[in-house]
Amino acid sequence: MRPSRIALSAAVAGVFALPIVSATAATAAPASMPSTMPTARACDQTGPWSIGTQTVDIRSKTSAKSTRVGILHCGDRFTVHKTSGNRHHVTDTTTGVKGWISGTHVYRDVRMRLE
Repeated sequence: MRPSRIALSAAVAGVFALPIVSATAATAAPASMPSTMPTARACDQTGPWSIGTQTVDIRSKTSAKSTRVGILHCGDRFTVHKTSGNRHHVTDTTTGVKGWISGTHVYRDVRMRLE
């Protein structure tokens, strides 16, 4: 590699590294903040959930062999009440059906605000 390319590469890397270094110092927590903040699990946080497949069966118990009491379709709105392993206890807000769904294709819909 020619010396001019090495110098250019170092300059570009420095330009990208500068905002990262100054951002970490600016986002440090003030001394008055408690050092141990309570952590919330994803299922305890409010917000929308989404289905990453066409349908998910709502079952009466956590077992995959239990009775199917309903179906959630992609785009349906539902509320997650609690999580047990890879299963979520939900309520379909459209039909009111309550039951357990597999967490394999269900995820929290996370949105990011860019400023």
